[in-house]
Amino acid sequence: MEGKLSRAAKKLESSPIQELSLLAQRCNAINLAEGFPDFPAPSHIKNAAVSAILDDFNQYRHVQGICDHLANKVNEMHGLDINPLTDIAICCGQTEAFAAAVFATIDQGDEVIVFDPSYETYETCIILAGGVPVHVPLDPPQWTLDPSKFLGSFTERTKAIVLNRAPVFERSKAVKKRLQFSNSPHNPTGKVFSKEELEVIAKACCSRNCLAITDEVYEHITYDDEKHISLASFSGMQERTIITSSLSKTFSVTGWRIGWAIAPTAIASAMRNIHIRITDSAPAPFQEAALTAFRSPPEYFETLRRDYESKRDYIIKLLAGVGFKIQFKPQGAFFLFAELPDNCALSDVEFVKKLIVEAGVVAVPGQGFFHTNSGVSNGNLNYHKRYIRFAFCKSDATLAAVAERFVSDSVSLKEVCVEQSSNTKYCHFGKALAHRAVYGYRSRNVRGNDARMSPSRLSKVSMASDHHHKTDHN
Repeated sequence: MEGKLSRAAKKLESSPIQELSLLAQRCNAINLAEGFPDFPAPSHIKNAAVSAILDDFNQYRHVQGICDHLANKVNEMHGLDINPLTDIAICCGQTEAFAAAVFATIDQGDEVIVFDPSYETYETCIILAGGVPVHVPLDPPQWTLDPSKFLGSFTERTKAIVLNRAPVFERSKAVKKRLQFSNSPHNPTGKVFSKEELEVIAKACCSRNCLAITDEVYEHITYDDEKHISLASFSGMQERTIITSSLSKTFSVTGWRIGWAIAPTAIASAMRNIHIRITDSAPAPFQEAALTAFRSPPEYFETLRRDYESKRDYIIKLLAGVGFKIQFKPQGAFFLFAELPDNCALSDVEFVKKLIVEAGVVAVPGQGFFHTNSGVSNGNLNYHKRYIRFAFCKSDATLAAVAERFVSDSVSLKEVCVEQSSNTKYCHFGKALAHRAVYGYRSRNVRGNDARMSPSRLSKVSMASDHHHKTDHN
């Protein structure tokens, strides 16, 4: 029956993550692969959802109050003047909002620039729309944007640019539309695009009459005094920017699928039409609960940020202590993109298999976020198989359990992650190094960071269990 598949479907390959997920299930591995919390969602919004169901808000529904709140929020945060009646589309999560934005703007053969490494959904949506992804690499280890590579990636067929999770559209005089996607903070690296980088992107959009789609789902999860800046707030960008976001990350409800897009009126109207014809309505009771979530006090968002920053620091200390190279400290989101030691002969996929079997922990091989069909010269691409993404959006008890599992013999990861022979590779974790990572090992991999974890801290989080599951983020 493969002959019955569409050309677009044939281009979509199975992810190696699927195989690893099955292995992880068999090994009962702790899940640091998927980007969703394992602690409870806030009680006040769960109660609001239950009340909405009991009050029979269970049919197709559009909750205009969501649009009213979003218009007020972007005005307060970014100074944008949005019409809540015409410029907002409520969707089934940010993913559908992103897909609707692409389907509303991309035609067959249009090229879409995507910044690499990138979230896999972007490329999938572009391919399904008939577009051609063109990948522009961010330069490791700080994942900086090279303006020359970026500007050099445009061609006569360029219709879009994807900045990981946020798109930007561009329209040329030849009626060719260009789209740029921007995700800041960035998945998988945790990078927050600087104001200077955003200015380069905004200038390119304006000079080429470009549209931009931004994925801003991590807008409230930034660290070390980094602040989220919406591309739409730059001069000339509101009229050419599509903002996509969701309830999922900020309120720990990734399964509720409440997302939205804020866009120029014509595009927002097209996206609503696409949404209605594909899914008709976002889940009605969760739309009602979103209104309660939006009314959360400022202290909620500060606690969220502070808690995730603590988890970030914990996972950095732990992984650096067992031998990973941590050259970039996440500035936002809740992922750590850790590099394998220089003397590790294993690929990222091989390493994750060992991680599952020997340590009982699963993470995501980095190569799934990298691409080789670049429109610019990438140079050495060996680093594509050198990174592992760890999600630290987990309870303190879970992260402490990971530390306990990172043990085997009394040697470090750097010493054992080597090629044993021409036919055999092996890797296991050192009990001594994992122990020192938690009980006071100092890492020089993170500049300016005193990577020390006290015994009292580990004891505290190890004994947390039920208490943390009941209180995290409530």
